[in-house]
Amino acid sequence: MRHLILMLPIALVACATTGSSGGNVAIETTANGQSLPGVQCVVNNYNGSWNVTTPATINVGSANGDLRIVCDKEGYRTSEMVFRPSGPLGSSVGLGVGGGGGNVGVGVGLSVPIALGSGGYPSRVTVNLNPQ
Repeated sequence: MRHLILMLPIALVACATTGSSGGNVAIETTANGQSLPGVQCVVNNYNGSWNVTTPATINVGSANGDLRIVCDKEGYRTSEMVFRPSGPLGSSVGLGVGGGGGNVGVGVGLSVPIALGSGGYPSRVTVNLNPQ
């Protein structure tokens, strides 16, 4: 029992992971399959709102609500994209110890949910604009 209690923190640290995107999103714009730089875009989620000129990379923080990108350039139709954050993968680990003497057994169980990644937005977004 004493060894199990000592191993529990090590087991939990070994299984836990975090997302690595850091909230950065690269935004590019295209038209007819060609790069279209210099497009004004408004990017927002529950963390805030940002005005950018493409191509741009911005930090939108942790995934918090829908990520909305609205891009506009003279001579082109306004284009809007919405991304829902991907959910974290969940799991649970069962840890237990058993013991007893003769035909009698004693068991203790513990279920610990562990998130495998934090979920988030895509790291690269390409917004296509159509001529008017």
